Amino acid sequence: QVQLVESGGGLVQAGGSLRLSCAASGRTFSSAAMGWFRQAPGKEREFVAAISWRGGSTYYADSVKGRFTISRDNAQNTVYLQMNSLKPEDTAVYFCAAGLYSGSYYSPSNYDYWGQGTQVTVSS
Repeated sequence: QVQLVESGGGLVQAGGSLRLSCAASGRTFSSAAMGWFRQAPGKEREFVAAISWRGGSTYYADSVKGRFTISRDNAQNTVYLQMNSLKPEDTAVYFCAAGLYSGSYYSPSNYDYWGQGTQVTVSS
């Protein structure tokens, strides 16, 4: 059974940092792209960042570009999201996604597996 388990969320003041981790088990995703999405209350799930299977290419939403960094460790079957200069508008549940082999990185429907989400709250 495939599982994606996110960790690292929490409450932080504006301007602070958090590092999210997503550990995959049940299968390896070393040949698939992985990504992070987020969903705020009353809003649709939105793309945050994605990374190609080798880690050589990364993609970011305009709203997080320059502040967030996605990385992966294929040996550990883990993807990370380093979030710096956090803003109150970054408050959301953050979801890890894995298993993208084709199609747009930005569309959640192209990912096969999802984590349960981790809450990130940024206070002003």
